[in-house]
Amino acid sequence: MNIKELVKTYFKQHPNEELTHAPVVDWVTKEYLKTHPSPPRDPWRTIRGLYQDGFLVKVRKGVYKYDPELEYDRELEEFSVSQREIIFERDSYKCVICGLGRADGLEIHADHIIPKERGGKATIENGQTLCSKHNIQKKHYKQTESGKRMFIRLYELSKQNNDDEIRNFCEQILEIYETNNVNGHIVWKR
Repeated sequence: MNIKELVKTYFKQHPNEELTHAPVVDWVTKEYLKTHPSPPRDPWRTIRGLYQDGFLVKVRKGVYKYDPELEYDRELEEFSVSQREIIFERDSYKCVICGLGRADGLEIHADHIIPKERGGKATIENGQTLCSKHNIQKKHYKQTESGKRMFIRLYELSKQNNDDEIRNFCEQILEIYETNNVNGHIVWKR
């Protein structure tokens, strides 16, 4: 068996268990060495790849699980042309984050609110319109992370422009993030 098959085998033997890399990598390495002279290279990358392919669900950073109920062909979870059009029309052909869209010369995308990798379905209710910039940003950060970063940037701009109304608004939002300990790893400097 190759590394990918071994990782799949381990997760299938432990359905719905939230697993860190360590036990998976240890088992895969042990099994791999039975038929190969040297240890496998980076089995943890294979875990991440299987998550990106939709085989695994990412529970949180470094923790994955195999849910037989959610195993699906990612192509089936893409929005159809008609679904995309309904989502765009509902959102007035504008990014729900920045409010800019086609009329401003931006490319827009139909985005899964709950990502496909976390079991998000291709439904109108799970769709939103994002511009290219915010779609890419959401792929790199969770939605709350990208929101907090946006409010921090807006807060800094309002300070530079002496816009007390927007600064106060952003402070209130950012205080809610802090009060509820949401994305505490993103530092807001007052």
